[in-house]
Amino acid sequence: MSIENNIQTVKDFFAAIGRGDREGLLALVAEDIEWIVPGEDWPLAGTHRGHAGLANLLKTASTAMETSTEPREFVAQGDRVLVVGFAKGRIRATNKTFEDDWIFAITVRDGKLTSIREYVDTQALARAAQMGASGKA
Repeated sequence: MSIENNIQTVKDFFAAIGRGDREGLLALVAEDIEWIVPGEDWPLAGTHRGHAGLANLLKTASTAMETSTEPREFVAQGDRVLVVGFAKGRIRATNKTFEDDWIFAITVRDGKLTSIREYVDTQALARAAQMGASGKA
């Protein structure tokens, strides 16, 4: 596929996320997708594999936080698309807010996303998810 097609596939993926379109999103990713979210001490961290892993990640995200994500720039070479963006939101359990500048490194093959590696502000997200010593936010 062309670089332009790969960028459009990634844009379609983010549009599906924005709409909350789970089926549309799954149609854009490979059966064996791997999505790596770095960090510790926040609900989404870890490696998520396959459609089941992706569905679980989306479910966890929707129950753990409110967030708005804005992809701002798409840079592509070959089968790789880097997306530079910004997110802001709130962790439900703590009611703490966060702002996060991020980059997603995405591989697209045969019109499907096969891997996503996030580069996010793990400190901002961990702080927002961290409970105080008394168990309160």
